[in-house]
Amino acid sequence: MWRKMTSTEGGRGLLMVSPPFFYALALLAMPLGAIFMFSFWTQDFVTLDTTFTLNNYREILEKPIYGALLKRSLYVSGCVTAVTVLLAFPVAYFVSFHVRPERKSLWLFLITIPFWTSYLIRVFLWKVILGYNGVVNTGLLNIGLIDEPLTFILYNVNAVIITLAHAFAPFAILPIFVALEKIDRSLLEAAQDLGESKFMTFIRITLPLSMPGLVAAVLIVFIPTIGDYVTPELMGGAGGKLIANMIQTQFLALNNAPLGAALAIVAMLCVTAISLGFVLLNRRWLRGRG
Repeated sequence: MWRKMTSTEGGRGLLMVSPPFFYALALLAMPLGAIFMFSFWTQDFVTLDTTFTLNNYREILEKPIYGALLKRSLYVSGCVTAVTVLLAFPVAYFVSFHVRPERKSLWLFLITIPFWTSYLIRVFLWKVILGYNGVVNTGLLNIGLIDEPLTFILYNVNAVIITLAHAFAPFAILPIFVALEKIDRSLLEAAQDLGESKFMTFIRITLPLSMPGLVAAVLIVFIPTIGDYVTPELMGGAGGKLIANMIQTQFLALNNAPLGAALAIVAMLCVTAISLGFVLLNRRWLRGRG
């Protein structure tokens, strides 16, 4: 059996793929399967009832707080994605088209510097920056632009969006940069030689060809932000809690794992549907331009 597997190219390929496949199956598929099963059970603090029921999903539909948290989470994730990608694209474009090749690695190195510090430290630093007596308020007071400290920049949704946008900026810059680097520069030169302006060259050539990087950046930012509960917990205050905070509360504080699992499944289905819809719309747009 072993000799047959190693004697053919397909068998050797299967052997190479098998370890990561089973690794992913053990660490991803099995936990997701367990969460899915839990969502159809019930729990009364310490007593777990494994009888199949849809009560958890029924409770999610009946109680408006869960719908409100899910809508707020999707809104925050959408805002974070839009802000991050819109700010990341000019940076990636500048590094790809205006930085000399021998210095691009240095710029990429500088972009990844935030990863050198702990995520929690970065969140706490934003608390210092956006606080009532923080850097932003102190600076604005000193130059006379405001008469009293701003209160809408911390412990609310705005603070969550700002912090998450900063945290996920490198994740958006890098895939966009890779897509821009793959663009054949001769296409841009040919377009301008034919009389096309730089702006229309960007719209008709650079932007469509960079779309795979943009799609990757959107998905990389949108999908994990909706499941982030640390930033809303530390920066959101009472009005900035997201669905992930409710899931964490159900699992740890209220000891109601089945309801928390059902909330996680609903959030995951919403994210999946939106992500697939975005990908399909992007493909249709690219085919329409082609």
